[in-house]
Amino acid sequence: MGRVRDGLFRPWTAVLLVGVTAVAGFGLYWFQPWKLWQDETVREALPEAVTTAPAAPAATAAPGGAPSGTASTAPPPGPVTLASGELISHEHATTGTVSLVRLADGSRVVRLEGLDTSNGPDLRVWLTDAPVKEGRAGWHVFDDGRYVDLGALKGNKGSQNYALPEDADPSAWTSVSIWCDRFDVSFGAAELAPAA
Repeated sequence: MGRVRDGLFRPWTAVLLVGVTAVAGFGLYWFQPWKLWQDETVREALPEAVTTAPAAPAATAAPGGAPSGTASTAPPPGPVTLASGELISHEHATTGTVSLVRLADGSRVVRLEGLDTSNGPDLRVWLTDAPVKEGRAGWHVFDDGRYVDLGALKGNKGSQNYALPEDADPSAWTSVSIWCDRFDVSFGAAELAPAA
């Protein structure tokens, strides 16, 4: 009798084991808890615009044989900070600075400097029109309005650049969030204040 009962329970045990394994596997994939102990450091310099120097005007001889024109080779204008702010913590402790920078070629980037936050699944850099709020009140506001997804966070530590689309009007965006798209929560955010 005991052998018959053992035989009846073995299929259910196997089904239960498969179910528990599947749930555990999905949970590990979804939450990716190992990322909390894995840091990814990125050290990108601010991009330098590649420009071609304008051709020097042809020099003409003035009376007396001296050239009347001189070549003007002024360096191209460097990067200009349009707005900046300090990151504050939301769901995870987050520090660093954020700058909206116009490069010499007219392109713009969001630059994160000295970033230090937790790693996590599906972290993105969002440029948004949402206000930055302290504490839990600020965790979920960034997907309530408009935002531009600048791409996956390259690393949870260090300095890095994210290009803005050409049609993005810098004056329309007031904040940057390190956004966890999987759980719809901000790890940290900065309010962008226009540069003086």
